[in-house]
Amino acid sequence: MAVDLDLGEPVVTDDLSLEYPARTGHAAVRAVDGVTLSVAPGEILAVLGESGSGKSTLAMALAGLAGSERPTEGRPRIVGGAARVFGLDLVRSSARRRDRLSGTVGYLAQDDGERLSPDLTVGETIAQPIYQRDKRFDRTEAGRLVADLIDAVHLPLGTMLKQTWELSSGQRQRVALARSLVLEPRLLVADEPARGVDVLVRQAVLDVIRNLHSDRRFSAVVVTSSVSEARAITDRVAVMRSGRLVGLGTIDSVLRDGVDPYVKVLSTTTPIDIIRPDERDRS
Repeated sequence: MAVDLDLGEPVVTDDLSLEYPARTGHAAVRAVDGVTLSVAPGEILAVLGESGSGKSTLAMALAGLAGSERPTEGRPRIVGGAARVFGLDLVRSSARRRDRLSGTVGYLAQDDGERLSPDLTVGETIAQPIYQRDKRFDRTEAGRLVADLIDAVHLPLGTMLKQTWELSSGQRQRVALARSLVLEPRLLVADEPARGVDVLVRQAVLDVIRNLHSDRRFSAVVVTSSVSEARAITDRVAVMRSGRLVGLGTIDSVLRDGVDPYVKVLSTTTPIDIIRPDERDRS
């Protein structure tokens, strides 16, 4: 179901800058300013930063939602540098070509769990991207894909028949995650996947991402504002502040060697609420 793209590095950005265009009474906003990073095949990279750091804007671009042309409302524009996703040049590609990335890149926006259509069942919600791409797709096969994902995100199979409004916030977030993975993407871009979820459920949501990654070996960019959430899913982090990259590497090395004031603040925090599954016995 994916677009025929380069199977090399999933993400490469070089001095990438993104801007929200000027609106009446408001000047243009430079949200990402000269970011250079890459994501290797099968790797999870956590993008860490406080509110307004540009991390969500970067995620939108990597999901194919930004180009160099004038964007639709609410989306950024690439105004400098370069970005490639599986070899596709986001600067030079048309919006239509970037839209085809949806078969290769799964995108989970911050509020996707809250925005599930109340008129659809869970099964219909998860299967929706399949039929948006191919209205004639075999329904038996679609049902199998949906059932597999329902199981993968640790929801009872009977959840498929429920309306989305019947679910808790944590269940809706897991349904949104399943929906973002139903086209079997090679790259998952997840923006604050545990946002709005009760603290007792956050670990379960992050465990789902780690377990799915272990089983399916996709690459992932996971946006978070929490060091502990970053640790729960990966060892490698990109830290952003005011649109700039201020740290890149393993979490421990970035926190140990970082000179940016924000990184120094992060290094003094103790991530105790969420830990990686393989570290639980040592905590």
